[in-house]
Amino acid sequence: MKFRFVFFALLAIGALGGTAALLYAWESPIAPIDPRSHVTPDRALARRGASLALLGDCATCHTAAGGLPYAGGLAMPTPFGTIYSTNITPDPETGIGRWSEQAFIRALRSGVDREGRHLYPAFPYDHFTRVTDDDAKALYAFFMSIDPVKSSAPSNELPFPLNVRLTLAGWKLLFLHPARFVADPSKDEKWNRGKYLVDGLGHCGACHSPRNLLGAEMTSSGFSGGEAEGWRAYALGGTSPAPAAWDEAALADYLAHGFHPQHGTAQGPMANVVDNLSQVDPSDVGAMAYYLASLGKGKGRDDVKKVASGPGRLPQAAGMQAATPAIPAEAGGAIYITVCASCHEGDRPVPLGGLRLDLSTALADATPANLVNLVIGGIPAAAGASARPIMPGFGEVLDDRQISDLANYLRTRLAGRQRWDGLEKAVAEARGGQ
Repeated sequence: MKFRFVFFALLAIGALGGTAALLYAWESPIAPIDPRSHVTPDRALARRGASLALLGDCATCHTAAGGLPYAGGLAMPTPFGTIYSTNITPDPETGIGRWSEQAFIRALRSGVDREGRHLYPAFPYDHFTRVTDDDAKALYAFFMSIDPVKSSAPSNELPFPLNVRLTLAGWKLLFLHPARFVADPSKDEKWNRGKYLVDGLGHCGACHSPRNLLGAEMTSSGFSGGEAEGWRAYALGGTSPAPAAWDEAALADYLAHGFHPQHGTAQGPMANVVDNLSQVDPSDVGAMAYYLASLGKGKGRDDVKKVASGPGRLPQAAGMQAATPAIPAEAGGAIYITVCASCHEGDRPVPLGGLRLDLSTALADATPANLVNLVIGGIPAAAGASARPIMPGFGEVLDDRQISDLANYLRTRLAGRQRWDGLEKAVAEARGGQ
């Protein structure tokens, strides 16, 4: 009798707990609007929203390869499965044409769609929660002003129970901290504008910070480096591995043009970011650079270089310490002389001349991912950016062992660092992802 009492008591407590959890997880739908009754957005407001969408890199995730802008369908691989981006054009059936401004802002800040379904945090609402009311309304005006596109995204490919959206309520309880941006009165207006854009719409930490086992950003290690689509998003600020020190001018130039002679060219997901930033108000890019530069102040490193800008022959003195590479690095030296030296130790300016490799963050970083990606895929010409470098890919010319030998030669001889372990495995994985 006592056992039965305890059993039913536990069952009742469990039922109450489950009911409470469901009540917490449940979000009410927001009534749809009639698209025909929608007022034409104010043009000036929509234009400002277009600039904000560029700052937020919205088109990059919401546009599939070969698809129309913002029509969704882009496959986004995650450690938990594949998520497909949604259509955010004002199509009433497959997009957000029936969404009110209230529904749009709730999705932006809280990760809940018009119908009350929780959104996966591949959509960075944990950053967008900081967006101001005015900016959220401008974004809504912009998206409602673009041409509607009828396009349905494929179903997400996630295992149980991750395919049950109610489970996201638990993730949000742990990791989503809704709060508008609050300016720091001890800082100037430019710094606060930069922080607002970097932490909010720019969601820079989403790539440049590590994540825990549940996929949440580790804010305690913010900007200490992360992973994005097979590329390394380098640490920013005082923990940056860049051999040459980043300053405000270098950051502004890089963000606006995707290239800086002491830091190389933006590739991988960052290439899309700088392409978008090149089209926004330069004062916003400048504010982001100003804030990011402040992250390194007071956290100096002894190993950063102060070097003259501009391309040129790699000086022998910059060949760094005469490291004692293992035998594979000697083979890598022969490959370097054959396929790399004519550009990287020549006198040709960019785009056809190579940059100084002793300044390469890809060689100095703890992981070889970016260097391997660059060797395999090269650097394609960027439309309208003749001043950015061009490099052929060698994935069809060099096998995995040769790329590994070359990478470790560059790492030890030019960066003066210890060899990377497991390079052939990294090369094979990079080939699989390209």
